[in-house]
Amino acid sequence: MGQVLDCREAAKIFLESIKKDSLDLKNKGINPTLAIVRVGKREDDIAYEKGILKNCEKVEITGKVHECHEDIDMNSFVRLIKELNTDASVHGILIFRPLPRHLDESIIKHIISPDKDVDSMNPLNLAKVFEGDLEGYSPCTPAAVMEIMKHFNIDIKGKMVAVLGRSMVVGKPLSMMLLKEDATVMICHSKTENLKEAAASADVVVAAIGKARFIGAEYIRQGATVIDVGINVDENGKLCGDVDFEAVIDKASYVTPVPGGVGSVTTAVLLKNVIKGAKMMR
Repeated sequence: MGQVLDCREAAKIFLESIKKDSLDLKNKGINPTLAIVRVGKREDDIAYEKGILKNCEKVEITGKVHECHEDIDMNSFVRLIKELNTDASVHGILIFRPLPRHLDESIIKHIISPDKDVDSMNPLNLAKVFEGDLEGYSPCTPAAVMEIMKHFNIDIKGKMVAVLGRSMVVGKPLSMMLLKEDATVMICHSKTENLKEAAASADVVVAAIGKARFIGAEYIRQGATVIDVGINVDENGKLCGDVDFEAVIDKASYVTPVPGGVGSVTTAVLLKNVIKGAKMMR
C-alpha cells in the first residue's frame, strides 16, 4: 500500500511562520487583509472559502468575503475589483475561478492590481512564472504542489511528470515550475490521445482536471507518485479529488488525499502571499 501524504503538517509549519510575520506587521500598525471575491454559491468555492477564513483566523489575517450574485453584470464586477484595488486596507485580492461565462476573464485579469493579485491571475505576474522568476506572486495551487514535493523529498529532477490539465490556474504554470526544477513535463488534456497510457508512463502524475474520482488505477504506473489537485463535491455532498483514492492507493508509492492534501498547503501559500502584499504596501 502506498504512503498517504497528509499535507496538514506541512501547512502547519507554513502557518506558524505566517502568523509570526502577521503579528510583526500588526505591531507596526498594519492589519494584513485578504479580500475574497466569490460569484454565486458553488459548493467547492464555499468549501475552499471556509478553509481560507479558518486559517485567516489562525494567523491573524483579516478575511473579507465579497459575495456577488451569479447574475452580476460585467460593469458592476469590474467596479468592485477597481474599488478593492484602491482600498489601502486590502493587501490581497482573490477572485474565485472559473467565473460565469458572462464575466469576461480575459478583461478582468488585466484589471486586478498586480500588487494585490495573490493568486497570480494578472498576466504580468504569470509572465514572471513563465520566465522562471518566482520572486513575485506564484499561482497558489501550483506553488503548493511544489512545496509538497519539497517537504516530502519527492525527487523530480530528470523524472517524467504528467500534468493532467492545461489551465492557466494550475496546469500551465505548474508545468513551468516543474521545468525550472529540471523535471521532464508532459502536459495532458481532454484531447490527448491514449491519455491512460500517457499518464501511466509517468513517474509522477498531477491530476488537475476537475472531474470527481476520474483518475483510476489504469492511469497510474506501479510505484508512481500521485498528487491530487482536484476539489470536487460528490453525489453524497462529500469532498473528493480527481483521483479515485481507493483505486490507486495500492498501486502508487505516494498519494495526496482530499481533503488533507494539496488544498491544505494551497491556503497557506495564499496567506503567505497576503503577507508579501502587506509588506510591499507598508
